[in-house]
Amino acid sequence: ADHSPRILAEEIAIRDVRFQKPTSVISSDLQQEPIIMLKQILQKLPRKSPKADSFDSSGSNSGNSNTNFGGGIQFTNTCNVMSARLNVVKRMSSAIFPSNNTTGVEMVEPHISFKDVSNSEKQNLFISKLNLCCSVYDFSNSDKNYAEKDLKRQILIELLDFVGSGSAKYTELAIASMCKMCAANLFRDFPPKCRSYSARGETEDDEPMFDPAWSHLQLVYDLLLRFISYNSLDVKVAKKYIDHSFILRLLDLFDSEDPRERDCLKTILHRVYGKFMVHRPFIRKSVSNIIYVFVFETERHNGIAELLEVFGSVITGFAIPLKEEHKMFLWRALIPLHKPKSVGTYHQQLTYCVVQFVEKEPRLASTVVKGLLKYWPVRSSQKELMFLSELEELLEKIDMPEFEKVMVPLFRRIGCCLNSSHFQVAERAHFLWNNDHILNLIMQNRQVILPLVFSALERNTQNHWNPAVLTLTQNVRKIFYEMDEELVLACQGKFQEEDSKLTVAAEKRRLTWERLETAAAFQPIAHNNLSGLVNPPPCAVTC
Repeated sequence: ADHSPRILAEEIAIRDVRFQKPTSVISSDLQQEPIIMLKQILQKLPRKSPKADSFDSSGSNSGNSNTNFGGGIQFTNTCNVMSARLNVVKRMSSAIFPSNNTTGVEMVEPHISFKDVSNSEKQNLFISKLNLCCSVYDFSNSDKNYAEKDLKRQILIELLDFVGSGSAKYTELAIASMCKMCAANLFRDFPPKCRSYSARGETEDDEPMFDPAWSHLQLVYDLLLRFISYNSLDVKVAKKYIDHSFILRLLDLFDSEDPRERDCLKTILHRVYGKFMVHRPFIRKSVSNIIYVFVFETERHNGIAELLEVFGSVITGFAIPLKEEHKMFLWRALIPLHKPKSVGTYHQQLTYCVVQFVEKEPRLASTVVKGLLKYWPVRSSQKELMFLSELEELLEKIDMPEFEKVMVPLFRRIGCCLNSSHFQVAERAHFLWNNDHILNLIMQNRQVILPLVFSALERNTQNHWNPAVLTLTQNVRKIFYEMDEELVLACQGKFQEEDSKLTVAAEKRRLTWERLETAAAFQPIAHNNLSGLVNPPPCAVTC
């Protein structure tokens, strides 16, 4: 071994660097040389692949520098191993949206305009601007970070114009940066709901709540919509970042109080469903889960109407015959949606979805009508009006075999509606006879239907308080009379017979109560007989 003074000085300098202890006895020219060499080695470390980060045995045995540095070999090997492990952890933690999307890209100052750079640098500038827009600011205080908010808004407008121009084909890094920026700005937790939903759907008096950050959120939503709608977007690459996790977070945003945000989400979800066919089953399942939680647990959600509006167009595209999965969505999700008190906020969209199913497969009509009768309201006149409107649309699509399956329970319910003291419910039930298709169904089954509703019509004629309802009742009776005069007379005779029996029974009950009252008034109960009333005789039946 060479024990010259220069070699000894270099070894001392390496040990001092390793333990971070300055050495004052070594001259400055001898101290700087090994430090410079170490810096050159460390600068090369990040550029090595993980496999090359582990110290190569052949490389460790070659070269005079390794022999001269002695203890420096162990230090370099330790740094390489630690760097490799850190790189692996960093890649695993940012597998979906990397924390820094600039690896291997020559970054461009984000404040530069797209007009001031060449076409080859526009992708890098696009990524730089997206990374800058990942910063999220507090909009509860309008004066806080005003300059930064305005700068971000201007950059979002530039990005929107650039994507709208359709002049670029986006790389995987650009797609990842776009998804990362949208996730940073859009995906957030909403404050707990403090409103009462008990009367929602009937009054509709609640003022909508608007997000103070909408000036930025709107631009981000428009940017995401244009990006997804871009014709040259590589779906195979984009689906790695617009994955199940991204879609779930997107669906969670439908619970926003801001109707403007829900409207944007509705359009974006429709485009995602249309463009990413691989995600369609997952989207249907996720929306079903949202409906299950709403119907059977919370009855609180702001975006049911928008989700149903998206699914209205989805159902239109279902192939015939319908899959079992689609029928289960109708039975388990759509029909139970008639139950919540807030059905008025989404009933129009719900009716459209249900009618679309019946148009696709008419055999489902009887199942849907039975579901309506199951959830028919008994205390809410507003819901009853909505149900009658939906029922009329369903009966327009139903055929005779399916109608015959449900006509008995259906017209028992309609008879109650005809006799309702709420004049709007009674009027709406009478209007069913103005529909030609429904009237044809009734006419062909009048032998069954007329006895079910005749008593309600007669009671309306005798004692309903509303003159408009009385007029409508007379018109319906006239229609039946023209259909089958003998049947009407038979029903009238049977009604009078039953009415007389009811009158006799009522009179008998009245006389019985009068006798009891008279007996109680003239024959007070003695004190000694109280024990017989308090302690009744034992039951003769042995349990």
